Amino acid sequence: MPCNQIPVVTLVLLAFSCSVFSADKIIHRQKSLYRNIVVQESGSQRCLIFAVRKGDRNQTCMDMDEPEKIVFPYVRMTFAGLLVNPEPRSILVIGLGGGTIPTVLAELFSEVPMDVVEIDPAVVEVARQFFDYKERTGVTVHVQDARIYIKRAGLLKKQYDMIILDAFTGDYIPEHLMTMEFLQETRTLLTESGVLVANTFSTSDLYDHESVTYDAVFEEFINFKMPGSMNRVIITARNSLPSRRVLRDRANQIAGRLDTYSIPIANYIPYLSKRKDWRKNTRPLTDQFSPANLLQGRQTP
Repeated sequence: MPCNQIPVVTLVLLAFSCSVFSADKIIHRQKSLYRNIVVQESGSQRCLIFAVRKGDRNQTCMDMDEPEKIVFPYVRMTFAGLLVNPEPRSILVIGLGGGTIPTVLAELFSEVPMDVVEIDPAVVEVARQFFDYKERTGVTVHVQDARIYIKRAGLLKKQYDMIILDAFTGDYIPEHLMTMEFLQETRTLLTESGVLVANTFSTSDLYDHESVTYDAVFEEFINFKMPGSMNRVIITARNSLPSRRVLRDRANQIAGRLDTYSIPIANYIPYLSKRKDWRKNTRPLTDQFSPANLLQGRQTP
């Protein structure tokens, strides 16, 4: 059909479609041993995407105009672990993604040794090439399955003041990193003042199973959920957790250090809850019972 005969509505739709598709530009695509990896740009934002069967999931996004600012709310939420231990002297991060969490922690605690565990060597290279991830002095990336690393670290009697669990396959957390056995092994790596932070979802049937599993291993934890986010951050510790007053005081003390990264940590206090809002008779996840992928497929309202 000649252009002068195309209906106006169709022209508008075509223009809109072209603008949508031209806005997102794939700058890198790769199939690794574990997943399909895509790096995509939209405006000033560059994102690492793990392409999976149920839909693509952004793992990391960077604002190229303001790279120091953290884009995702759930990543910012992860730093609430500093309210339990504001001055960690040793750090372990499980899952690299684009390297946002290790980068910020290395800047905040430049003298603190940090181990980062990432199973996929392709993710490490993508983080370096496209997200400006650099290993700073004292930061070591281990290309290894986290379950194996945790087991060996336990045998070596390694200890950490802060452990962050942020491993995702694209669909969800690997099943073997969700069980009581794994969490028990991880707990032994915490120092007496150590804090563990885990990024999970709050919108699937796994919520109850995850909750009773963490409750069984740690007895109590802070359940951190923010309005408008499907993520839930679990914050727990080797020993007892601080009172709300202590959490509030620490938030006020460290807020200034986190402004650069757009982490509004003082605003998090009302959303830090120890209330057990899950079904208590739910079966905990174990190495023998961990149907994570099946449960994740059934979304709750």
